[in-house]
Amino acid sequence: MTFKIIHKDKKTSARLGILKTKSGNIETPFFMPVATKSTAKFLNTKKLEEIGIKAVISNSFILSLRPGTKIIKKLGGIKKFMNFSGINFTDSGGFQMYSDSLFIKSNELGIWFKNPISGEKIFMTPEKNMNIQLEIDGDVAMCLDSMPLYNQSKKQIEDSVIKTGFWAKKCKNHHDKMQSKKSKKQLLFGITQGGIYEDLRKKSINDVLNLNFDGYAIGGFGLGESQKEQHKIVELHKKIIPETKPVYLMGIGNPIEILLAISKGCDIFDSRMPTQNARHGSLFISSGKLKLLNKKYEKDNSPIDKNCNCFSCKNYTRAYIRFLLKEKEPVGKELASYHNLFYLQNLIKEAKKAIKKNKLDYFIKKIKNTYK
Repeated sequence: MTFKIIHKDKKTSARLGILKTKSGNIETPFFMPVATKSTAKFLNTKKLEEIGIKAVISNSFILSLRPGTKIIKKLGGIKKFMNFSGINFTDSGGFQMYSDSLFIKSNELGIWFKNPISGEKIFMTPEKNMNIQLEIDGDVAMCLDSMPLYNQSKKQIEDSVIKTGFWAKKCKNHHDKMQSKKSKKQLLFGITQGGIYEDLRKKSINDVLNLNFDGYAIGGFGLGESQKEQHKIVELHKKIIPETKPVYLMGIGNPIEILLAISKGCDIFDSRMPTQNARHGSLFISSGKLKLLNKKYEKDNSPIDKNCNCFSCKNYTRAYIRFLLKEKEPVGKELASYHNLFYLQNLIKEAKKAIKKNKLDYFIKKIKNTYK
């Protein structure tokens, strides 16, 4: 069994689980920092491990361009290449392929887009994408999906749902075939699309559900939808997806959104938001949010958060980190990013404790009050 539930909260739909991968087991729920080029921005893998990060997600498409899958494979796969002891997820790179500056066209066979480095035309098929992710050799691969934007028409989003379904089938068939003789197998997650439209989401869920993936990801969020719209779609997924499958809410890194999604039964999260915000002086603290670049913190001799025990808070002041950020010094970005990831890791750790005590609803209320 790939995923096993070990505890359920009696008052919410939250659960604790164990996801089994070829590199070992990881307890859910968990958050993954985005390590696009095999590193989180300004934080090496040993710093991530020090924080307690158990999984990261890298971009297989970006890595296939540089340094290339052959080099990563020759050096022992992504785990050895980046020297990370945890679990490695790899994304297909579909989001980047669909960006305005790169996208050319797509159909049921794949996507045409421009190479961001050379400008040459590339045709990416689901099969090629699976080969890339198998060569990089992460623990969990993601299907190639068609990524619509929040403000696109329903017809455009429907088109992306149809393509995502076709590509999912091609990904699964090819991935299974390529791994048929391997003893330690890479997991593969299917992705749903459909924006905020329930009918399109139902179609997308059923398309991937019939293929029996190891897990299911809710794609297309973190792009402008309201919290209410997001919750409605999450609840729809949880009604249809079997309880025995892990659910991954992609692109969500806001602390309150993560806690609410955990309460609805989501297990896995990723986002560049915590570290991106940190680099711009927006920090998570026990009393809410801290806008560190405000002038009132120019001479503030206190830590980022007096209730935080992270490396940054134990050793440096608000005034110092603010100065480094204002001067665009890399060390300032490192210290701020370290704190935000530490805060989020600790928040989920406390949420797990609350789930074990069947008190997650109380814990969420307490955290929400600090963010008012």
